Amino acid sequence: MKLQLWRNATLLLNIDELNILIDPMLGEKGSLGIFPMVDNELLNPLIDLPFTEEELQEKLKTIDAVAVTHLHPDHWDPKAVELLDKNVPIICPEIISKQISEAGFKNVIAFNDTVQFKNIEISLTDGHHGTGEIEEQMGVVHGFVFKNAEQSVYIAGDSIWCEEVEQAIKKHQPEHIIVAGGAATFVVGDPIVMNTNDILKVCESAPNSKVWVTHLETVSHSKEDRKFIKEKIQENGLEERCFVLNDGEEAELDA
Repeated sequence: MKLQLWRNATLLLNIDELNILIDPMLGEKGSLGIFPMVDNELLNPLIDLPFTEEELQEKLKTIDAVAVTHLHPDHWDPKAVELLDKNVPIICPEIISKQISEAGFKNVIAFNDTVQFKNIEISLTDGHHGTGEIEEQMGVVHGFVFKNAEQSVYIAGDSIWCEEVEQAIKKHQPEHIIVAGGAATFVVGDPIVMNTNDILKVCESAPNSKVWVTHLETVSHSKEDRKFIKEKIQENGLEERCFVLNDGEEAELDA
């Protein structure tokens, strides 16, 4: 099993020789504009993808399926809708399947619990995209567990540390856990994705798992960068099993 971080939450998971693209945000730097309720006027995404337009086109030709956790624009942007083959399987929670179908995609695999894709079992997990009124505005979010005969990887999605994440870890016992870090926060309310304390709780809850941190340095409301998170990981002696991925970086997900 291999993993490549493209940018933010956009990941390429290679499992059972299948390439599954997760949460594609494919637009160029600044294409999403200014996000609401932030304390700056930075244009999102803050950076380009780590490869050229031509390289992107070649990579998209190798995609066997796309998995979408939710429809916020930094996970499913207009450029992704434009570029992705309308016949490619789109794996998603049922709650967002109608909107994806209305965008012209003809092979939407919607589910609420577990679905089989080729030799891969995919389970839906729950989370909290913030707390209180902010969470209500952010809406429902999900994560995925991908499992083959040898191992499993849990992509927690845009969630803070919460009971649902803890339950997913206990239920699925994944060898690898991918979390959204950066402590993205609006001008009001608490973080809407994990801060370093949340990431440490994930590590504590899953002592036999490797944890991979994504969703960094790409959106304007992120508050914690790679340097800060790496320092906290080292301070807690977790550098052997908690990793901060760089954009474009590939990693072997060993069993």
